Amino acid sequence: MWLRIASLLIRNRLPLVLALGAATVFMGLQIPKLEMQYKHGGILPPDDPVEVAHARFLESFGAEGNVMLIGVEDDRLHTAEGLLAWHQLAEDIRALRVQVDGQPKAIIDSVFAFPNAFKVEKHPTEKRFLLSPVAPDLLGEGLDSLTDARAKEVVEAVRSLPFYEGLLFNEDNDATLMMVVFDHAMLNSAQRGTIVEDIVALTDAWTAKHGVATYLSGLPFIRISMANKVKGELGYFVGAALVVTALLLFLFFRNMAVVTVCLMVVTVGVVWSLGTMSLLDYKITLLMSLIPPLMIVIGVPNCIYLVNKYQAEFKRHGNKMMALQRMVTKVGNATLLTNATTAFGFATFIFTHSPILIEFGVVASLSIMLAFCVSIVLIPALFTWLPEPRERHLSHLDRVWVFNVVGVFVRAVQTRRKVVYLAATLVVLVSALGMVQMKTTGNIVDDLPDEDRVLTDLSWIEARFRGVMPFEVLIDGHRPGQILSPGNLKRIEKFQKLLAEYPQFSRSLSAVDAVKFGVQAFYGGDPDRYRLPSRQERSFMGPYFRSSEQEASGNDDASSVTKSFVDSTRSVTRVSAQMADVGTLEMDVLMDELQPRIDSIFPPASFDLTVTGTSIVFLEGTHYLVKNLAISMALAILVIAIVMAMLFQSARMVGIALIPNLLPLLFTAGVMGWTGIAIKPSTILVFSVAFGISVDDTIHFLAKYRQELRGNGWNIRAAVLAAVKETGVSMMYTSIVLFFGFMMFSISEFDGTRSLGLLVSVTLLVAMFTNLMLLPSLLMSFAQYVTTKTFGEPFIQILDEEDDMALEGLQVKSGTSPGKGEERHSGLNRDDAPS
Repeated sequence: MWLRIASLLIRNRLPLVLALGAATVFMGLQIPKLEMQYKHGGILPPDDPVEVAHARFLESFGAEGNVMLIGVEDDRLHTAEGLLAWHQLAEDIRALRVQVDGQPKAIIDSVFAFPNAFKVEKHPTEKRFLLSPVAPDLLGEGLDSLTDARAKEVVEAVRSLPFYEGLLFNEDNDATLMMVVFDHAMLNSAQRGTIVEDIVALTDAWTAKHGVATYLSGLPFIRISMANKVKGELGYFVGAALVVTALLLFLFFRNMAVVTVCLMVVTVGVVWSLGTMSLLDYKITLLMSLIPPLMIVIGVPNCIYLVNKYQAEFKRHGNKMMALQRMVTKVGNATLLTNATTAFGFATFIFTHSPILIEFGVVASLSIMLAFCVSIVLIPALFTWLPEPRERHLSHLDRVWVFNVVGVFVRAVQTRRKVVYLAATLVVLVSALGMVQMKTTGNIVDDLPDEDRVLTDLSWIEARFRGVMPFEVLIDGHRPGQILSPGNLKRIEKFQKLLAEYPQFSRSLSAVDAVKFGVQAFYGGDPDRYRLPSRQERSFMGPYFRSSEQEASGNDDASSVTKSFVDSTRSVTRVSAQMADVGTLEMDVLMDELQPRIDSIFPPASFDLTVTGTSIVFLEGTHYLVKNLAISMALAILVIAIVMAMLFQSARMVGIALIPNLLPLLFTAGVMGWTGIAIKPSTILVFSVAFGISVDDTIHFLAKYRQELRGNGWNIRAAVLAAVKETGVSMMYTSIVLFFGFMMFSISEFDGTRSLGLLVSVTLLVAMFTNLMLLPSLLMSFAQYVTTKTFGEPFIQILDEEDDMALEGLQVKSGTSPGKGEERHSGLNRDDAPS
């Protein structure tokens, strides 16, 4: 079959290349349609209880995590100049617009700061509470006549309202916050434009003008800052991968034509991967941004195996067209299978039910197979149009140092197998000790470097206001209209005091705070009266609260405040807080400690209490990924074992073949344990990626071993040594390319991406040694158990190296073949060759 495919590819090279070019142009036109993913989440499946609870919360109470914080710490805000400057920054931010369908549109719902803070006032005549500005004289033109004395009064008036403590100001210092509230739907869409970047530019300009440092945080700032870094690194990594691979290819082949062809192949692969992403309507995440450079790194070994075979064949008989046809027939099937096994390794993520991993698995596996199709079409076609390789271009096939290194592997297999087994045993023992020290953790921003502004500003806000990550608690009392009963309000107050005991939580907000604000207003704004009403007070304050509630039902702004705390049935309320960005380990300990104390306040028999919010969803997402790591790895091993069984028709051979691929994974797990690299969303891919790639070398080796068995009259020793010599060079070349290709990720700004690059590089390097030393040693030691006659009769046929399939009968017809002078070759025929 592959002989026919080779003939088809070469004869029809021009229409195939033109069709491939047209398809590549189409894929390239899809790339501008790609969008960045600015939302957190996507790890948990939609039917996961934690995801369902979060969706229920959003449906009942609207958005969370749509507030950007701007912090300052300067006593000049107590002066007219400072307060006026702070107010002007708020107004400048409020005036920002984004373009939607060519028209400016507001995306900022509100900007909340000292000058426009509100208070609650008692209206004795109508017996209700009213919301009014703390300083109505400063609205509009009032700021123009602001004095230092009046500015100080305004600041003190706001600081006298306990409702704002921990929200707008810190009682212990001069730290204060400005809150920018976004329209949630627009923020999470392409309509967002550069609104966050515009706010950053305004605050930076404000800092430069007034000499007051500003600190930015909140999920909108964190998400978009990280997304912009991902977007920047995508182009950077693609460029770096191309440069690294071009340099390595030139060092190997010393032929710019070969380098150019290989770069064309991998570049087309990158375009197809991005086009696939766009056609499937997937967005670019930190995970998805790894696919284009991965396609370069994974695509280069295809080129190396094919080009090496082409040049070796040409050196043997000097016939370019025959060499290209033999390249396809003898390496094409093995290359297809190795790409398929790599694709299977990535495709296992499809079965995790995690949306973000499913998308990654779909695009990565499709892109790998598409990259194979590109290489098997382009490489033979382009080399038919290029001049024949010169002698200096083939010199790398005879490099002494390469064969000296391969000779080390051969001698180890021949005479040092006990040393190989001892080394493997030591690796297993040391790795096992490291594995027991592995930890699972994850922070929303822990992949960023310590000096990044996102982290430094977050640390400033956490030190003064404790946290910015949404933490929500839903309290369901099961009785419509009764969730805000006096008894339940006292329970909620007790729960808020419980949260206040933990430094990981910011000041919480609930309906209790609204009631306390009303009581304070009833007593003329006395800060000491910021509390829940007593039984006696409820009798004469009741009319005020009931009238205010009725008034709120007819007022959109007041109604939205009510809806933010209580659902429509008044059976569910919420307590909102923010958390520090603690790791999953600390979060687990914290929640285990909190749960029994929460149950003592809200007995499970009477209340359903649901903890949710971005922080909780991220925590559970991390646990879900770790759990699914074992599932996806087991599935990858099973699928690849089935492929090997179909290839080699020997269960024992499959067992032997898996050992040199599992040992590098064990080694990597040990390295993670010894070096303190935690399992988290950004490093969890190491094992599946490395296993899917490293098993390629095993298939190439065993395919060559079977070929050599038949060529050497079933002399196992000779077949093993010949296989090491024959595949060693290509394995070394591809392993070096993969090592440096993945090592390129170590220059990323993201800690997880750096760890991923380092760990996969090390794993693949170890896999090269295990495939060239441990696997041959096992074959020689256990030959009588694993090498049977059925091993030579595979269910899936890989053409034997020594079976020329009557290729010597190749004939040529009219046409000029480049590089052959006036000799003409328009087509290729073979006489009496079996199909």
